Amino acid sequence: MRTFKCIIIDDDDIDRLTVVSHVRKFDMLEIAGVFASTAGALTLIASENIDILFLDIDMPVGNGLDFRRSMQHIPVCIFITAHAEHAVESFELEALDFIVKPLKHDRFRKTVDRIVEFMEVKHKVALYEAGLGTDTIFIKEGHEQVKIKLHDILYLEALKDYTLIITHQKRHCVLSSLGNLLKETHFAPFVRIHRSYAVHKALIKKIGSAEVELVDATILPVGRSYKETLNRFLQ
Repeated sequence: MRTFKCIIIDDDDIDRLTVVSHVRKFDMLEIAGVFASTAGALTLIASENIDILFLDIDMPVGNGLDFRRSMQHIPVCIFITAHAEHAVESFELEALDFIVKPLKHDRFRKTVDRIVEFMEVKHKVALYEAGLGTDTIFIKEGHEQVKIKLHDILYLEALKDYTLIITHQKRHCVLSSLGNLLKETHFAPFVRIHRSYAVHKALIKKIGSAEVELVDATILPVGRSYKETLNRFLQ
């Protein structure tokens, strides 16, 4: 059975422990982190591929709705709150489920069933697209989904918790670290040449002692620790 990494965020100690207790009853759910505020979760999200957010809404530090707006690259969001009046707004933010406290086992089990069904459909769609050999991806920019052709991407540039996708036409910014982006199937042909850069193998024209030249004459540096990986990748 596939497992899904989740984060639990709730400022109330008892409610937070209650969610942890329910999550641990399901083997397919792996707890990656438990936090009392949204700010505490940011570092982990930047370094891990998180599948599920179990998220409170009304918290003194970091509103759950605002946090979901900035974390829509995480596939599943489950709001668990004492305030039913937030239900409509939560579903506008593509929440998969909305649970009103107190959290009960039967209700949570139905949520887990929905999560598994959603993730299985998502996985099948990804396999179908891979089978078609699709050469496009969709990225989230603001409130819009933007389609990018993979063969238009010149290189990827790390920018703290973000990555710039540089194409012939423009620069796109996505909320994902370069390391996490390179783990995605679509970016398998890309090789990291520097802590800040990754390029498509097919676009490398020349490799120097400390730099690579792309087919469009772009020059990018090669980090010393990445030289061996680059040479091995190109063999």
